[in-house]
Amino acid sequence: MPRDTRGAAGAEGRGAAPGAVTAGGGAGRDRAQASVMHARSKGRVKRMSPDYIYPMPVLFVFVDGVGAGTRDPEVNPLARADFLLSRFRDGGGSPLPRGGQARLADACLGVPGRPQSATGQTAILTGENAPRALGHHLLGYPNAPLREIILRRSVFRAVAEAGRRAVFANAYPVAYLRALGLPCDGDPEPELSGRRRARASATTVAFSAGSGAFRTWADARAGRGLTHDISGARASEFGAGIPPRSPAEAAEILLEIAAGHDLALFEFFESDEAGHLRSMERALDALARLDSFLRALVSRLPEDWSLVVASDHGNVEDLSSRNHTLAPVPVLAFGPAAARVQEVRDLTCIRRLLLDLAGA
Repeated sequence: MPRDTRGAAGAEGRGAAPGAVTAGGGAGRDRAQASVMHARSKGRVKRMSPDYIYPMPVLFVFVDGVGAGTRDPEVNPLARADFLLSRFRDGGGSPLPRGGQARLADACLGVPGRPQSATGQTAILTGENAPRALGHHLLGYPNAPLREIILRRSVFRAVAEAGRRAVFANAYPVAYLRALGLPCDGDPEPELSGRRRARASATTVAFSAGSGAFRTWADARAGRGLTHDISGARASEFGAGIPPRSPAEAAEILLEIAAGHDLALFEFFESDEAGHLRSMERALDALARLDSFLRALVSRLPEDWSLVVASDHGNVEDLSSRNHTLAPVPVLAFGPAAARVQEVRDLTCIRRLLLDLAGA
């Protein structure tokens, strides 16, 4: 899908009552508390009341444009290395570490045509069959009808209404957030102000529906946020001044951001960009960086924390075309989420999974 300056830089909830621990026992709680204390010592988590029971977070890593393709390495970069997301049309793929489980989910949702970003991401974030609601798949950014669905049914709104806490780890330029009318601290970046018309992605609209605080480049510089490329390199090309970060360092930051929250989102879309460019070099670079990041998250994931990784449509798995594909998309799950991932038949099932895991 096309990207703006944010990219260059970057049934309703039910379950446990607010404040309840939804999974695990003492060991998991102790490890979660320790993660929160570590993050708090670095100023990355607000101080809560002494009797607050810290949640067992669910981390959701959304990856744009990755489907389950063939095992042909000439067209499929996922067939050239053993990535966690190397899931194939025949249902195969290497076993996942730490008891992780994989599921292939339908992205077409019973609507003719190639799945697209606006409708696919809306389906993920709201549980609604967005292409059916529109009568077609919609590329790029959500239009007014989709924004209405997102604002009403956002997973972040459901989390907030359940008295739980959510966080969006991606850091944006102040200029982009201000152009969308979203509140944030700091001054707009002069070199980005007015550069192009800002358009809100599905994730941005969804998070705004929960009234959470967006993170900015200043947060990324301070280690309280991540840019979409994981490393910070692309944002720094636009003057962000973010210290270069390895995938392992970025994973540690995401875990610290997630501590004390019930749901944490990170979005990565360079996989989709590489697919549209039909660039094997770009695809392998993006997938390798993402894979190192995901493996670091999995290896460091505290007991009773969940990690869910999912995509919205196929693309990069078939570089013979610059178009999206009809392929099902991989959904990976670790921690308590692994026991539930087989429930995910299509994109509309992901919201329910996230809410149940978050206790919302």
